[in-house]
Amino acid sequence: MNEVRIPLHGSGQSLYVAHEKVYPREIDGRFTRLRTLSAWVLLGVFYVFPWINWHGRQAVLFDLPARKFFIFDLVFWPQDFIFLTWLLIIAALSLFFVTAVAGRLWCGYACPQTVWTETFLWMERVTEGDRSARLKLDRGPWNGEKLLRKSAKQVLWVSFALWTGFTFVGFFSPIRTLATEAMALSLGPWETFWVFFYGFATYGNAGYLREQVCKYMCPYARFQSAMFDKDTLVITYDQERGEPRGARKRGTDARAQGLGDCIDCTWCVQVCPTGIDIRQGLQIECIACAACIDACDEIMDKMGSPRGLIRYTTQHALDHKPTRILRPRVLIYGGLLSALIVGFVVTVAMRSPVSLDVIRDRNSLYRLTDDGQVDNVYTLRILNKTEKERRFELEVDGEGEFTLIPDKRVYVVKSGEVYSTPMRVRRPAYEPLGPQTIEFELKSLDDESIEAETEARFLAPTR
Repeated sequence: MNEVRIPLHGSGQSLYVAHEKVYPREIDGRFTRLRTLSAWVLLGVFYVFPWINWHGRQAVLFDLPARKFFIFDLVFWPQDFIFLTWLLIIAALSLFFVTAVAGRLWCGYACPQTVWTETFLWMERVTEGDRSARLKLDRGPWNGEKLLRKSAKQVLWVSFALWTGFTFVGFFSPIRTLATEAMALSLGPWETFWVFFYGFATYGNAGYLREQVCKYMCPYARFQSAMFDKDTLVITYDQERGEPRGARKRGTDARAQGLGDCIDCTWCVQVCPTGIDIRQGLQIECIACAACIDACDEIMDKMGSPRGLIRYTTQHALDHKPTRILRPRVLIYGGLLSALIVGFVVTVAMRSPVSLDVIRDRNSLYRLTDDGQVDNVYTLRILNKTEKERRFELEVDGEGEFTLIPDKRVYVVKSGEVYSTPMRVRRPAYEPLGPQTIEFELKSLDDESIEAETEARFLAPTR
């Protein structure tokens, strides 16, 4: 995909140069292996989780029509929307914390754009060969071999993209039912739309846009500088050690020739998925994948020089100053993140499977009966958050003798149902005098561990 050229008036120059396709060189090394492992784990989670059965249902399913989110043993309802907000805040703070400590690790090892681009690049290498072969193939004329290799690549890309779109929809619609309908060509219109939409997005972003998403579309690259400081761990070229650059024979003394350790082989540029030269310093295009570190380490090993010409380090370390890992922003991010994670886990663990609300009717204070009783009107709401129909018994307690009207103490509530009904609470009008707080207790007759309590105000005459 080429960028638009806008000519300058009165000159032959342009504001933007045409985009040149990046052909990353394949490299092996400790960071490449770590990145590959991360990709396998993340792709495994995405493609495998929808197929796992858990207690007779899909383990991870966001069932929008039923308004239920299943995540293994956890079931979230619309009333649990606060947990989604909580998770988003945790995700944002995690990004801030990791960036402040170690730069753009998210981009290099876990970002979906990076993971799927690496997968599409692997399919490109399988069908078209290594970097030199791909360059030669693209620059050569169309012939039978080129058509065959390009076609094979497109078949793999399109198949994988459609499988990605299908899996994505499988998180929102039971994937086994979805697979049966897909095999019978009877998918609904919305499922069909999202399978192709997400498949097309994967195909375009990972197959063609690639590094352009990171360089021009992703906002993270733009505001990362606000989270960096001179103690942030970043990938850096040691200019003091590497300059001046120059080619030399293996085993020769670079210093005796007036050269640095960099032999100007450009491997660090050739392996970069965004096509930058890390020797020019930290750039917003760098996604911290560390491919340049593996490439440079391999060259240093061949030349007999120590590793680390390109490495993870800090600006303070390059300036021969002490590096502080524990600094105010890191402590603040870490403290807030820890508190939010602990709070989230504790809150989810202590979440009640039933919700009870008793809302007093504000249109009337109270009603005195002829036999010396006083009534208050309430609306009873019971939310059953379990996956089974439950029978609940309601009790009311307070100072005095209370009676529920109608005298129905047992309520049958279906799974996910919000059961709502009006009711009256009655007690002697003057025993005791004045308003008071009363307690409602709801217990499941099917499971004694499921219960809920709430309070409400009961109004009565003061004299």
